[in-house]
Amino acid sequence: MVCRHNDELEALVKEAKKVTDEGEVASYIPALAKADKHDLSVAIYYSNNICLSAGDVEKTFTLQSISKVLSLALVLMEYGKDKVFSYVGQEPTGDPFNSIIKLETMNPSKPLNPMINAGALAVTSLIRGKTAKERLDYLLSFIRRLTNNQKITYCREVAESEYSTSMINRALCYYMKQYGIFEDEVEAVMDLYTKQCAIEMNSLDLAKIGSVFALNGRHPETGEQVISKDVARICKTFMVTCGMYNASGEFAIKVGIPAKSGVSGGIMGISPYDFGIGIFGPALDEKGNSIAGVKLLEIMSEMYRLSIF
Repeated sequence: MVCRHNDELEALVKEAKKVTDEGEVASYIPALAKADKHDLSVAIYYSNNICLSAGDVEKTFTLQSISKVLSLALVLMEYGKDKVFSYVGQEPTGDPFNSIIKLETMNPSKPLNPMINAGALAVTSLIRGKTAKERLDYLLSFIRRLTNNQKITYCREVAESEYSTSMINRALCYYMKQYGIFEDEVEAVMDLYTKQCAIEMNSLDLAKIGSVFALNGRHPETGEQVISKDVARICKTFMVTCGMYNASGEFAIKVGIPAKSGVSGGIMGISPYDFGIGIFGPALDEKGNSIAGVKLLEIMSEMYRLSIF
């Protein structure tokens, strides 16, 4: 599938790019610090398989926290809501994505939701497989079906960079293990989780995943029901309430669509029943969201009346 360049989108990208100097790349993960903060691209993948783009949409990036939505969908289909939500809650939080404070203060001591790091680590620990390779292959197979792209894999450099620097995530795992929320071996899950976050694709691939969620789990190209309708609904709800870290409420007011961001600068957005959006802009704001990506979505939402509210 080729994405057609769109001049109107290009003008919006040019306008949104003006704020890139106000953001910074995610330097706490050394491999991500190499990104060009002035990059910005967008692809829109419609339910009828028409695709529009602007910027360098072929440039690849790692999913980071966007992968939390995909691992959640996978384990929900595997085990069902009751089991998954016995390990992780369903409530938004105003705390940073890597905060430990709610684990200490909430009772029972389980993560508030699957979009913060503690919750995502608990979800990843549930991915099926006897070995680390089996579990990663199982997740990759699912994501390849979502993108209809068999070449999707993970970036070894980013995975290794994250694995060697993820001390807070290890602390979250050990804390949860103490309280019986987390039952797996910490280093095995850290290995899987850092590879999950390092899964790499371009804006077009990401827009296509967004379109699957937009169609309640059905793939627009293959017609396959890749995600069950109920699981797609749950994931979209989490994206609205928790998908943009602790800026999710403000984002809901200003943009008003289900979306999930990652600290590589990716954003997956969804216009229900219509299209998916894939954005890459590595300059981040203080909450960890793509500063130009959010600006672009604000402009698009106002111009095209995208808000679901």
